[in-house]
Amino acid sequence: MINIGDIEKFSLVDWPNKIAAVVFMQGCPWRCPFCYNQTLQNPHIEGAATWENLIHLLEHRKGIIDAVVFSGGEPLLQDNLPQAMDVVIDMGFKVGLHTGGYRPEAFEKVLPKVAWVGFDIKAPFISERYKKATGGIADVEKVQQSLQMLIKSGVPFECRTTCDPRILNIDDIYQMADTLANLGVKEYYLQKYRPIPTDKTTQESECNKFFNDEKLLTYLRSEFAIFDARK
Repeated sequence: MINIGDIEKFSLVDWPNKIAAVVFMQGCPWRCPFCYNQTLQNPHIEGAATWENLIHLLEHRKGIIDAVVFSGGEPLLQDNLPQAMDVVIDMGFKVGLHTGGYRPEAFEKVLPKVAWVGFDIKAPFISERYKKATGGIADVEKVQQSLQMLIKSGVPFECRTTCDPRILNIDDIYQMADTLANLGVKEYYLQKYRPIPTDKTTQESECNKFFNDEKLLTYLRSEFAIFDARK
């Protein structure tokens, strides 16, 4: 039904306050320079797990886990995602979604099914900046459309940004925070960039600068009802 790159059988961190299995769906349209799941990018290869593997797992996890999070890659790339979610919901599990919001028409189809969304914000909502953060690919207007759809839906969600110092600076975080807060985002997280294996030059101090800036962190706490720095 869906092409699955891998399955995390038990997670406490991929959906706040839920015990979840995580389905890493194969395929992503973007090429973010900080991506740690590059093996999931190619949508044309068969993943390491199968739909049958997932169903078998869930049949034996009833009463043990609360939910299933569809992650990636980018789950919205696969057209059968809504049907997959329906099957999981019918088995008695809540459904969550991790997405960058690149395909709003697909997002609209699954949004009524999900109980929570983790929405990745890659860069300020400026076309050339978003393209840089996604390997020259993203359409920032589609990302904005998806985010606005999510805000209006009433579905619980968080926004989060991976702070890659090769792409973002401190001023960018202020700008992104202002934009998100003005849109009505209530929950925002900064995530530390950990250099990918091919990045031999980025220093730890550069990765930490976002999290050591107390003025920035104080500002973010004032802007959002819930904020945290995930180091």
